[in-house]
Amino acid sequence: MAELSLTHCKYECKYHIVFAPKFRRQVIYGKLKIEIGKILRKLCEYRKIEILEANACLDHIHMLISIPPKYSVSQIVGYLKGKSSLIIFDKFANLKYKYGNRHFWCKGYYVSTVGRNEKKITEYIQNQLQEDIANEQLTMKEYIDPFSEEGKK
Repeated sequence: MAELSLTHCKYECKYHIVFAPKFRRQVIYGKLKIEIGKILRKLCEYRKIEILEANACLDHIHMLISIPPKYSVSQIVGYLKGKSSLIIFDKFANLKYKYGNRHFWCKGYYVSTVGRNEKKITEYIQNQLQEDIANEQLTMKEYIDPFSEEGKK
């Protein structure tokens, strides 16, 4: 357990956070994926937030972060989504036509306290991209009609 400290307290506040682009559009890939990673890392550095694990999937971001107790989770998520949205639209001006009003991220987010499950959550985030790819394979349509004569063998 790595305890962090502020002037008058020691803390270990870790959270698993997930948020997605508006309309769950699959836009986080290539150059945009790299830039979003850099932007989120820089924003976390400014607020002394430690990124323990992170992964950018096609349509959502997973982060395992340690937040100083002087901030609430909602403050940090609002900060990350709000500031990163402004920076993304400055760097990629063409996105404003798809998203309008500089709202890159959807309104909601998922958060869970980590507690003693840090290793499990770290593994989950590391494997999330492969799980998404596998789930896409499972949801593919059947090309053989199971109710036709050809499907019965």
